[in-house]
Amino acid sequence: MMASHYSAKQEDGHITVSGPDGATLKSKKPENTAFKQQRLPAWQPILTAGTVLPTFFVIGLIFIPIGIGLYVTSNNIKEFELDYTGTDMSDPCFNCSQNFSWNSTRPCTCTLPFYLEQPYESNVFMYYGLSNFYQNHRRYVKSRDDSQLNGDITSLTKPSKECEPYAQSENKPIAPCGAIANSMFNDTLELFYIDPNGTRIQILLTKRGIAWWTDKHVKFRNPGDNNPNLTAVFQGTIKPVNWQRPVYELDTDSENSGFINEDFIVWMRTAALPTFRKLYGVIQKKSNLTPTLPRGNYTLEVAYNYPVRSFDGRKRMILSTISWMGGKNPFLGIAYITVGSICFFLGVVLLIINHKYGSCNNTADISN
Repeated sequence: MMASHYSAKQEDGHITVSGPDGATLKSKKPENTAFKQQRLPAWQPILTAGTVLPTFFVIGLIFIPIGIGLYVTSNNIKEFELDYTGTDMSDPCFNCSQNFSWNSTRPCTCTLPFYLEQPYESNVFMYYGLSNFYQNHRRYVKSRDDSQLNGDITSLTKPSKECEPYAQSENKPIAPCGAIANSMFNDTLELFYIDPNGTRIQILLTKRGIAWWTDKHVKFRNPGDNNPNLTAVFQGTIKPVNWQRPVYELDTDSENSGFINEDFIVWMRTAALPTFRKLYGVIQKKSNLTPTLPRGNYTLEVAYNYPVRSFDGRKRMILSTISWMGGKNPFLGIAYITVGSICFFLGVVLLIINHKYGSCNNTADISN
């Protein structure tokens, strides 16, 4: 048997192997340092009954009251929903739902009566809700031009390629471009109260303040910003394909028209889930002596412009009050109660086990 002619030596923490011809081979062994050999000092927590049990009980005692408070607060919020999709032949909006024209100049109108069982005392927020509408689709979310929406003149005349196929129409740039803007919700909702004498009284909605402040004053801006003549500003552009009128006619007030129209801004903030609601308007409380919406009969008058049958969607109107935690959402309270209850239950179980089998007094027993 031939003897090996390889030799090894250590230099500067490296192991070098020499072959018979004098060639050296560097070993792949890590350097002999505290970091690479994992000899650095470290703190390793030792889980004992004295540390684990108090942690479980403290979490349970904190989370359960918070969850109960959130759940009770959510249940105290008054909310009313009215579906006006018109899927059944007996629905008042059935005939309107058969119309698939997005930009009809003669919209269909339907009226839905409903009854409020209890009065709404504070400010009331009106939402429109859509179901089975996937605003979170990747291509849909990207289909916009933020530079154009921020008032950039260049992007107004030459929209981003991300807007395709809603970037141009009739050889003119679309303003605003993209699939999000093209599919903007355009139903008109009007609420009427029927007093005991049978008189219809319209409930006034305010459209100011329904969008995020940062969206209204930072992200969205009209081209020429201080130019009140929006018709001249948007000259040479064309409205989105599915819109009934151009963007500069969304509101008669120039401070709420164009790209800074709050209905438009609310729609452009895409929803994360296929079933969502967006703020349509606010019914302001006028007097502390009378409720904002008294108990009684109401009618909702809908200018039915937004077709949803093509994607099996549903539409609804929501009236809701709010609290310090926002709108009605029992999930957060239920989540806190669930986590707190689980922690408290595990604490009791571990306490019984520890009491029955005794506790370990040294590290060696714990590791075993």
